[in-house]
Amino acid sequence: MTSPSHDATTRRRVALALLTGVGAISLAAIFFRETAPTHPLVAAGLRLVLASLLLLPALGRAIARGTVTRQVLRAGLAAGAFYAVHFGAWVSSLHLTSVAAATTLVTATPLLLGLVALITGRDRAPRALWLALALATAGVVVIASGHSAESPDAVTGDALALLGAGAMAGYLLVARSLGAALPLWAFTAIATATGGLLLSITALGSGVSLVPASPRAAAFIVAAALLPQLVGHTALTWALRHATPTRVGLATVGEPALSTLWAWLWLGEAVGLQVAAGCALTLGAVLLALRPAVRPAAPAPG
Repeated sequence: MTSPSHDATTRRRVALALLTGVGAISLAAIFFRETAPTHPLVAAGLRLVLASLLLLPALGRAIARGTVTRQVLRAGLAAGAFYAVHFGAWVSSLHLTSVAAATTLVTATPLLLGLVALITGRDRAPRALWLALALATAGVVVIASGHSAESPDAVTGDALALLGAGAMAGYLLVARSLGAALPLWAFTAIATATGGLLLSITALGSGVSLVPASPRAAAFIVAAALLPQLVGHTALTWALRHATPTRVGLATVGEPALSTLWAWLWLGEAVGLQVAAGCALTLGAVLLALRPAVRPAAPAPG
């Protein structure tokens, strides 16, 4: 039986993984903005391809140990397809709408996961999580309404960001299906390779060159592969071993708050009081959701 001290350690590790993951992925919007005028599909695809190449040794070791089963391979391929849709849609949205709007709408993932949990009866959320979800929803609405569409392209950008949110929900559900048997690095290698290949094929089919627009753009693609992808997404995927997809998805709601801050400091995108208030709400929701990240084990009888 799991001891209370073990549960406490696991809770702290999950909280640290979620905080690290959210902090790392919050830089992705800035890095992708800096890849312009590289085509969004190329920037997103190269990020995933580079990450998969760095993970090849881990995948090789997992194959040698026999941990890459047919189930893991199927799940990795499915997760990669969701990755392709998520990154292709979201990176494209960043070139059409503001960083704050794009990152806010793409983090509607927990709302979709909560709906799935309600419909299927799996991972049904406790009252505290629903409270956090409601708070996060309020924050998302406040931030999004503070960025009214400045052009027709912004409407398309918003729709693409929401499509990215749906795809990320699919990715989290696929990863969660493997449970504690999830071979983290091998699974991530398969998913990133699949997603990168699909995006690259799509770009080539559209007549787009796979070469970054400049050495500077290439450097930011590398940065996106190392920090948001390998550090951020791997940390969030690991957390799925011990937390529900709804809770992990909710943690990512902290991304728009941090991304909006980086956009203000790095890109000079102004942040109004309404957007700042929405960021505060989303961060509050994340902190509330992190507290019960893993339920303590029930005390032994007698």
